[in-house]
Amino acid sequence: MNTAIKEFSSVNIAERQSMDIRPGDTIRVWERVTEGEKTRLQAFEGLVIARKHGREAGGTFIVRKIASGVGVERTYFLYSPLVEKIELIRRSKVRRAKLYYIRTRAARETRHKMKAMRAVNKMIADESAAPTTETAEETEADAPAKEQETKNKSAAATHKNS
Repeated sequence: MNTAIKEFSSVNIAERQSMDIRPGDTIRVWERVTEGEKTRLQAFEGLVIARKHGREAGGTFIVRKIASGVGVERTYFLYSPLVEKIELIRRSKVRRAKLYYIRTRAARETRHKMKAMRAVNKMIADESAAPTTETAEETEADAPAKEQETKNKSAAATHKNS
């Protein structure tokens, strides 16, 4: 990759290169949206229907979802600084590199066409659940504080109802 791009980009390039986004994956893309002077993160979850230009600087992927009965597609640059993070939700085995035919299919037909890779999906679920586990020592240490918080909340709720 060009050194000028490495200097100006705020994206973790090694992380994005190691991401294995394929057509058939269900992903959640967190994008930084600027409205006026405020910025916020907006999630877009859907099916990857195409990947273009591989891992080079101009690499893109197209994500499709159904919103209120209407198909919505978004094209993202792989190394865009506006893309905060990309989460892999589910991986499906497909036999095409470009899934443009899904645009004309019903959702039911699409689900039958893609085979869920159970082992990979289970591994993804385990990875997302692993960081949130606590040890027994941490749980015991936090127990009195949590009890106090629940008492305060219940007291506030009864005071509010009176």
